[in-house]
Amino acid sequence: MAVWSVYLLECADKSLYCGVTTDLDTRLLKHNQGTASRYTRARRPVILAAVRENLEKSAAFKLEYQIKQLPAGKKIAALNSPGIGTDISDS
Repeated sequence: MAVWSVYLLECADKSLYCGVTTDLDTRLLKHNQGTASRYTRARRPVILAAVRENLEKSAAFKLEYQIKQLPAGKKIAALNSPGIGTDISDS
């Protein structure tokens, strides 16, 4: 069974990009090569701002959705806060 991660990247323009992967190192490399997503291709280089690891697939996609609903200023803190299933919208 694959282990999933939800990650936040800080782009060169200071915007944030949220994604899900089973191989964080390879995914980060692809973002910086310009082959991972259209959004980050024009905003390179990107750096890893936060990550939550060791998730099951469904939990990872649910957390990604929750993070994407938050204002930019709350995304990093929410992803770093412990506990899947907690209400991160109040973070």
